[in-house]
Amino acid sequence: MKDIAIRSIRKIITGQNAVDGAGVKLVREIGYHDTKEFDPFLMLDAFDSTDPSDYVKGFPWHPHRGIETITYLIVGTIEHGDSMGNSGVIGPGDCQWMTAGSGIIHQEMPKASKRMLGAQLWLNLPAKDKMAKPAYRSIIKDDIPVVGIDRGNVHIICGSWNGVNGAIDGDYVKAQYLDIELDSNAVVEFETDPDHTLFVYIIEGDAVFGDSDSVAEKHVVLFNQGSIFKAATSTNPVRFLLMSGKPLQEPIAWGGPIVMNTQEELNLAFRELDENTFIK
Repeated sequence: MKDIAIRSIRKIITGQNAVDGAGVKLVREIGYHDTKEFDPFLMLDAFDSTDPSDYVKGFPWHPHRGIETITYLIVGTIEHGDSMGNSGVIGPGDCQWMTAGSGIIHQEMPKASKRMLGAQLWLNLPAKDKMAKPAYRSIIKDDIPVVGIDRGNVHIICGSWNGVNGAIDGDYVKAQYLDIELDSNAVVEFETDPDHTLFVYIIEGDAVFGDSDSVAEKHVVLFNQGSIFKAATSTNPVRFLLMSGKPLQEPIAWGGPIVMNTQEELNLAFRELDENTFIK
């Protein structure tokens, strides 16, 4: 018989305040010590500020290898440039999907605005694809399908939902990335792959997941296995990001902006940076 278990909460995480780049204040929701439980996801940095001094110093030129970085912006503007010659602006509702693969050097420079609200997700690459050709995708707001539901909306950034394909289908990890908005007194319920890692980050508001107590904004909720995801609101609306994907179950060697499988691969990457042979 098909398992119809509703996913229950495994863990609720309160992120840690951090400073990264040239002095950007953010909240590291998941990171280095969470890789086993959140596999294939490595890191989630959330930012929400009305003070430009928190973020305008930005993230000047820096390298990546072995991962994909996904920057989703709800409010604000970020300028981008990279070693492949790509440049552009990430605006409200846009997403930047960058496959670092064998190596890329880029910069992300937020511009002063009334509010900067969004998140950057790091998605691991399988060992066989660590040295894939780098790629950059600029996904504008209009590229992201929005499905209206009873008292809410589902923005499909990656993967598919309810038969609708998202803006992108992962080339290496078939992840699902949704931005879900629910009004008060709303319920959303849908099937999930029971073996996939699934977690949410609550941007604003609060909600009940499965049969739990209500969970407030600015928390990450990691779920146990199950074939049904369910979220409900009462008096307050909620907005949360949902991410799911099949675990890679591979060793991780992580050094700063580079994530490989072995220490030898990591050492080689930093040696190539020193020798100016990093970009292939």
